[in-house]
Amino acid sequence: MSRLEIGLTQLRVWDHALCVRCNRAMRVPLFRATLRVASRLGNGVFWYALMLALLAVDGANGVRPVAHMAATGFVCTLLYKWLKSKTSRPRPYAVVSAVRAGADPLDAFSFPSGHTLHAVAFSIVALAYYPALAWLVVPFTALVAASRVVLGLHYPSDVLAGAAIGALIARLSLLA
Repeated sequence: MSRLEIGLTQLRVWDHALCVRCNRAMRVPLFRATLRVASRLGNGVFWYALMLALLAVDGANGVRPVAHMAATGFVCTLLYKWLKSKTSRPRPYAVVSAVRAGADPLDAFSFPSGHTLHAVAFSIVALAYYPALAWLVVPFTALVAASRVVLGLHYPSDVLAGAAIGALIARLSLLA
């Protein structure tokens, strides 16, 4: 077995073990309910509401940031759907008997976490225009990311990959 194969096997073992450990947090009803709400809002509701609020509060000055967020979200959607179709990684609750699903998934595959990818990308773009919103979007993004693992819908590596891809797309969009 090569070093790469050994490293990937160790990563897989770590990923599964951390997923199981995080999923146990669902036993705390208030925590489970909070993460379910964050996950549901992370489907897009929070970000659409934020975009509408920016337009309502900032008027014409909000059009560019909102258009930037929408365009970034579109690119993120295309990329994460393509990646999911190519990797076809099953969700943890589907293959790890110790992991229970705490919410209904939007699709069958887990890699990468689309919720996290979008949350990170939207946060970076929004904060580039409105840094004062950090108090709101940073904790929400962290809750969305945590919810995906705790609810058994993603492995930690899915969430880390989603965050990295979302950050890359957002940063590249800011350079354009």
